Amino acid sequence: MSGDPPPLFEARDLVKHFRIRRSVVQAVNGVSLAIPRGRTLGLVGESGSGKSTVARLALRLLEPTSGELRFDGTDLRRASRTEMRALRRRMQIVFQDPFGSLNPRMRVLDAVGEPLAVHRLARGRARVDRVVELLERVGLSARDLHKYAHQFSGGQAQRIGIARALATDPDLIVCDEAVSALDVSVQAQVLNLLKRLQAELGLSYLFIAHDLNVVRYMSDEVCVMYLGEIVERGDGDALFADPRHPYTQMLVDAIPEFGRRERAVPEGETPSPSNPPPGCRFHTRCPQVAQDCRTEVPLVHRIAPDRTAACHLHDPRREVTLA
Repeated sequence: MSGDPPPLFEARDLVKHFRIRRSVVQAVNGVSLAIPRGRTLGLVGESGSGKSTVARLALRLLEPTSGELRFDGTDLRRASRTEMRALRRRMQIVFQDPFGSLNPRMRVLDAVGEPLAVHRLARGRARVDRVVELLERVGLSARDLHKYAHQFSGGQAQRIGIARALATDPDLIVCDEAVSALDVSVQAQVLNLLKRLQAELGLSYLFIAHDLNVVRYMSDEVCVMYLGEIVERGDGDALFADPRHPYTQMLVDAIPEFGRRERAVPEGETPSPSNPPPGCRFHTRCPQVAQDCRTEVPLVHRIAPDRTAACHLHDPRREVTLA
């Protein structure tokens, strides 16, 4: 609505193509999304859908092929190196592999304190005190300062990664499959920690996962990605209760408590992003495929005030003929 405040982060028509030898991989193809302040946007899809590429584009760890990126009103693609350095204090990331993202030769004090040194936020005793404060906030303690990554469990190591992300007082944290490497019981603890931190600090999250149960628990709004494109978006509860795109239906049906056995099950494997099919990219696996789906790219249709789907089946202007 027009009275809504501008989002903290916004991407418009984001495209990222990688050239590999003689082929072009269309990793992200026209993705648009917005993250309000203090809210969580969930990004879900199968492996290879482009979710992690979007995460890295959002932080300008990768340069887009085209499209717009804005953070708190600043055009990130036009920001200078000095401007980006200042902005990166406000944008952080938590990676999937808690051990892979921590230097095994660094003590916790140095790993968590490194952002404080890089951005010249604290040194000496003040740096130590700040690291202790961060560790206690995520459920660890000063006793862990001089330990190394291998001395922790996976859940504890991910808490260190979260503490490191909090060090610069960010406004936005990108969680890129941040709990997928953890046991289910540990996942719940880390998810609850992330929710508590959001309530206490007013954080915004771009929460990326392939587990819909996790996304459902964390997200205010959900975007569903398939082969580099967003095929459906909407309020999390509404989207899970009534998925409208055939691909979203497939994902929701894979959740035991949501499964609807009467629906046809998609078959086949995801096509290669270096050779996506014409028309709707999901048509090669869609149990509701129509003739139009094979040749024409579907438009994004608004199917409810806060719901959209890119599917010919929801186009009110035309009749679709099932194949």
